[in-house]
Amino acid sequence: MEKNELIKSRFRSRSEHTLDPKGRFNFPRRFKDVLLEYYGSSDLMLTTWGTCLRAYPATEWQIIEDKLLSKGREEPNLSRFIRHVVSGITECSLDKQSRLLIPTSLRSEVGIDKEVTLTGMLEFIEIWDKRAWLTEYDLARKNLEQYNDSLANIGIL
Repeated sequence: MEKNELIKSRFRSRSEHTLDPKGRFNFPRRFKDVLLEYYGSSDLMLTTWGTCLRAYPATEWQIIEDKLLSKGREEPNLSRFIRHVVSGITECSLDKQSRLLIPTSLRSEVGIDKEVTLTGMLEFIEIWDKRAWLTEYDLARKNLEQYNDSLANIGIL
């Protein structure tokens, strides 16, 4: 059994990129490999989520939509969430040079300028403006101990 077969393909690690004038960047090879090998497609569903963008493989996004359809109507506050996140979703694919285009509307909504940081979040990818990412990362790093109870609850600590 190969080493790659031992670990399920997921989006891990982070990388920094510079957008070209059209709003494209070179998509990391390791993320592209996960898309193609595990999901069978380079199609992504891109949407705003708080202060960053989230890029979901189409099959992962389908799971979210299915949950919203089956259970979302039971939660009255989810209408706003659906209105905001689902209405802003954009279907994207990598181009022949493995670049991803971030639409202008999505870039402006979360304040992405020219420098972006991609963070692997296991089943999806976050795309941050570099300055916003540095703030978020610093906050998380300074408060790591506050996560101990949650980590213990799921059996990690």
